[in-house]
Amino acid sequence: MTENRIGLDEFAALPETAAVELLLTCCSSPAWARAVAARRPFASIEDLLRAADIELGELSETEIDLGLAGHPRIGDRPDSANSAREQAGMATADARVRTAIADGNREYEAKFGQVYLVCATGRSPQELLRTLTARLGNEPATERRIVREELAKINRIRLRRLLAAGDVA
Repeated sequence: MTENRIGLDEFAALPETAAVELLLTCCSSPAWARAVAARRPFASIEDLLRAADIELGELSETEIDLGLAGHPRIGDRPDSANSAREQAGMATADARVRTAIADGNREYEAKFGQVYLVCATGRSPQELLRTLTARLGNEPATERRIVREELAKINRIRLRRLLAAGDVA
């Protein structure tokens, strides 16, 4: 699992298709990646992050589902360097917590019809389990709003890392 890091100017100079492909490593929604790429160039990383948030807010529910499809379940084997880094705290989970998270993931998916998405960066397995347990009590509309917020947090972390914006988790 290799990782690309480029500067903001280099990102601006990429052909549209290359920029979209790179953005898809941050969020697997094609509409989001195309919309963010179309806004280039950005004067700063903060401008890019604002644009990414705006475009995420405009996505249809179908595109949010595509964005969710790019994330493995918490506790499952990570499928990318991003996921591995974000779920690094799970390496310290004991068997009881792993089992509880796996059970919670199944309950969450049965209730909400989507993967439990949480910005896991820097969070302990116990904290991830507490958050999952609490979110199981949400109404579907509330949970869908939270999922968008969590996806935005993850996108911001990934964009900062991708665009060499200093030390990020």
